[in-house]
Amino acid sequence: MPALRPQRLDDHVRADLRFVRDTMARSTEFSALPGWGGLAMGILAIAGAAIAHAQATPNEWLAVWTAVAVLGFAVGVGTLVHKTNRHGVSLARQPARGFALSLLPPLLVGALLSFAWIQAGAYGALPGTWLLLYGTAVLSAGAYSVRIVPLLGGALAGLGAVVLFLPRYGDLGMALGFGGLQIATSVLVIRRHGG
Repeated sequence: MPALRPQRLDDHVRADLRFVRDTMARSTEFSALPGWGGLAMGILAIAGAAIAHAQATPNEWLAVWTAVAVLGFAVGVGTLVHKTNRHGVSLARQPARGFALSLLPPLLVGALLSFAWIQAGAYGALPGTWLLLYGTAVLSAGAYSVRIVPLLGGALAGLGAVVLFLPRYGDLGMALGFGGLQIATSVLVIRRHGG
């Protein structure tokens, strides 16, 4: 029977420290949410709702909301990267990675359903779908974040469910959800989690 070689103490300590560090990283909250970016995104959504509501055709309406979505995404990602760099948070590690991986699938489903609704000419289904799936994305990602995030997600999804069945209130629902709820949440993030 071969003799067992004792493990060096420093190798054992390094392995234990790696385990503790990885466990702590998985158990922490992703609090590097961009409060100021969320505030800007909310303001963009309210302005977008007002402009979109005044459009004469569904395609013009869609163009306004597409522009708002692209601008909002750019603001959100830009301010997120800025805040994580400022606070020394890695976006490649947990909990940021879990947050992103939970956020993406419902957003991709929302994009696919949007194309299907547009091809079918069902523009009235878009606001409810967008709110519902963005809310689902935020709710899922909120498992890795601070408490207010899943609450925002649940409120957005609930509003989306209502708007899905009351499509004539689509712009109002998006102003309330993407605008009002986003702004209220962002103010709390700014106060409690450093902007």
